[in-house]
Amino acid sequence: MNELTIAWALIALGVVLIGGELLLPTGGILLGFGCAAMVGGIMVGFLHDSYTGLYMLIGVCLAFPALGTLLLYLWPRSPMGRRLMREGDRVDDTLAASPAALELENLRGRYGKTISAMRPSGLVDFDGRRVDAMTEGMMLEPGQTVRCIEVKPGGRVIVRAVDQPKLEDLETTDL
Repeated sequence: MNELTIAWALIALGVVLIGGELLLPTGGILLGFGCAAMVGGIMVGFLHDSYTGLYMLIGVCLAFPALGTLLLYLWPRSPMGRRLMREGDRVDDTLAASPAALELENLRGRYGKTISAMRPSGLVDFDGRRVDAMTEGMMLEPGQTVRCIEVKPGGRVIVRAVDQPKLEDLETTDL
């Protein structure tokens, strides 16, 4: 084997080891060995000829960031990347369809009073039912009138401070 074949084989081995670091939880060991293999390949290239070593160094320095950018773009779209990088707002379907979550859905648009200080979360009374709720970021004092504006997956009730509703604004039912 000549020196150029060894140099290119070491650089290729480095790329494979660094790629393996993405798939295996080695804590950076494969990354270290991969970088060492690439540096070794460049050094062997310099031993063969200084221009060859310089071209290999420039090639690796240009290709490595380009490959890294490509991997960062493609990794979340791969099947394994999708499994490893789950979205934070994704909620289990059984939790979203639970009776408690469906019952909270009935609170949407209803008025209530804060029981505790909302900083920004606290207790709200909706017609005698105490519910853990959150504001949109503002802080509210106890006894303030709020309206449920949203029920997020997982049973998170979002409320907004409102003025005391007038009787004619509320929905009425025929008795």
